Amino acid sequence: MRQERTRHWEAWHIILRSLHSARVPSLAEPPGCAAENGDRPDGMTLIPWGQGRYLAFDYTCSDTFAASYITQTSQEFGRAARLWEERKKRKYAHLLNRFIFIPVAMETTGVWGEEGLHLMKAIGHRLADATGEMRATSFLLQRMSIAVQRGNATSVLGTLPAGKELEEVFKLLKPVPKC
Repeated sequence: MRQERTRHWEAWHIILRSLHSARVPSLAEPPGCAAENGDRPDGMTLIPWGQGRYLAFDYTCSDTFAASYITQTSQEFGRAARLWEERKKRKYAHLLNRFIFIPVAMETTGVWGEEGLHLMKAIGHRLADATGEMRATSFLLQRMSIAVQRGNATSVLGTLPAGKELEEVFKLLKPVPKC
């Protein structure tokens, strides 16, 4: 069954592919790690990540401008990402005795949660070591940002009335014909 390529799907697959490229075998949605509601983290390494424990991670992207966050996000940079990091840690608290669990939280404006950004930089360093590409961390962060931007574009396009083109909804300037 083909999964739809959502912002979430694309982002956690970027993380998994990056781990594989960094020669860190990993598994998507690992069995035996489910939360009480049946949800599983997005990925897990198959070799120890640090401190003799495996890494488990879960990605989320919160809407910076959602009505439920706007009061906090308008006053504190990155607040929605921090809230989601805390929620993910509570949700997967049962994993903490067996794994290093890291929530990878971003906001739709591109702001990172601290723990997720630290993980992405660590993956980027491992990628640089494995590939010899010293810009690997920068490329990885850019790739994740593009995934968020694509998701944002999809969300905006999803608000259009059925059958309408952008030009019909918004007063877009038409290109001036060349002479």
